[in-house]
Amino acid sequence: MVRFMGVVYFILFLIPVFYVLRFLSKTSLLHMLLKSWQSLIDRFHVYQFYKVPQFNHNFQENQLYRKISLYLNSLPNIEDSDFTNLFSGSKSNDIFFQHDNNHSVGDTFLSAKVSWTNEKSDVDGIRSYVLRIKKTDKRRVFRQYFQHILTVSDEIEQRNKEIKLYMNLATENERWRSVPFTHPATLDSVVMDTELKNKVRSDLEQFLKSKQYYHRLGRVWKRSFLLYGPSGTGKTSFVAAMARFLSYDVYDIDMSKVVDDSDLKMLLLQTKSKSLIVVEDLDRYLTENTTRSTAVSLSGLLNFMDGIVSSCGEERVLVFTMNGKDHVDGLVMRPGRIDVHIHFPLCDFSAFKSLANTYLGVKEHKLFPQVEEIFQSGGSLSPAVIGEIMISNRSSPSRALKSVISALQTDVDNKTTVKVAQALTSSGSGRSEEGEGGSTVFCRESVHTVREFRKLYGLLRLGSRRKEEPPVPLPLDRSSSEKEGSRHERIIV
Repeated sequence: MVRFMGVVYFILFLIPVFYVLRFLSKTSLLHMLLKSWQSLIDRFHVYQFYKVPQFNHNFQENQLYRKISLYLNSLPNIEDSDFTNLFSGSKSNDIFFQHDNNHSVGDTFLSAKVSWTNEKSDVDGIRSYVLRIKKTDKRRVFRQYFQHILTVSDEIEQRNKEIKLYMNLATENERWRSVPFTHPATLDSVVMDTELKNKVRSDLEQFLKSKQYYHRLGRVWKRSFLLYGPSGTGKTSFVAAMARFLSYDVYDIDMSKVVDDSDLKMLLLQTKSKSLIVVEDLDRYLTENTTRSTAVSLSGLLNFMDGIVSSCGEERVLVFTMNGKDHVDGLVMRPGRIDVHIHFPLCDFSAFKSLANTYLGVKEHKLFPQVEEIFQSGGSLSPAVIGEIMISNRSSPSRALKSVISALQTDVDNKTTVKVAQALTSSGSGRSEEGEGGSTVFCRESVHTVREFRKLYGLLRLGSRRKEEPPVPLPLDRSSSEKEGSRHERIIV
């Protein structure tokens, strides 16, 4: 008892000294003293230790060891470890921290403080992670802590993994072939309305965290998107951005290489979880399905979208693209088969400014009012066309904007020409004299058709009018009457 009280008094005496020394200096000697003091304090607590070896007795890799390593190297306080290694990443400006062997790194979970040390066994040379945790905290947070480690490590692996693009083949031995997916598009780089982009981002983030929610509802953990709009509006780039955001592999299904409904089912069954399954130009395929006999029936396609086979895998995102959805069967578009509809329109002035900022680094320009005026007058181009113009003239923003203005003006002129041609064709009226503006040049075939119609219409009216006229007395001269009759016949014919 006396010895115990002596130790207590000694500790009470050293506590003020400890805090004074802590703020006096940062020397290595003081660091060693503090470490020794921490070791002394630790002896008054009851700890429990857990070892996670890198290999089992059969020298098979312990996946838990790998996941703990990923987790620990992602901790913000890894820089505060006793010793930390620095490594460069794939990019020149990337630097990664990794804690050194035989040194400890601390962590805090639900107010419980723990520490990890990577040690090497003197017997078999196998490395192990050793967890030190208070027994009182162990009973409270042990299982939740390891579940937290597994969740975080899975997310890190998903972010860092190499995304692959799978393409279906028209062979029985090999249905899918993969290549690295290197498309650089991201949700930040795609040109889209900011509010809409944020909604899509939020929807995808919520989907990633909704496994238990879907299971509670009794539904398969999957989501389906429809991207529709004219060609060149960014649908393919957005698919790539979704894959990058989710870190999902992409399965691009070429429907022309699918043999029949059973083959389509097998392709779906051989896709993995955490995948983005893409079917492009679905409206074109559905149109072909109604006009001729195609390999996959409409029923087979519907089963692919939400049938029993589609329920044989989870954490999948289905993406369908179309140029337009107005003439698509409502059975295809109903919720459950298509959950989210995203429209990709032609470029407007707001999207144009985003493109100018991205491609040219221009946020404001004296030509912007002129561009806006042409957009308001009906000019429209796809983002792909405007982007290509800007890329070709990126060395001179003014020249790039003038080229865009010229292209938009040409689009307005073409639309005006088409309207004039349609009006002339439908009404059969309109002036067609040579030299009146540019209508003769752009509508020559239409004007020629109107002229022929007028001529034929005049001849028919003349013939009918002559039929309704009362009989005219025949002249005495027979030769003249024959001439008149022959003239009438020529007109009628």
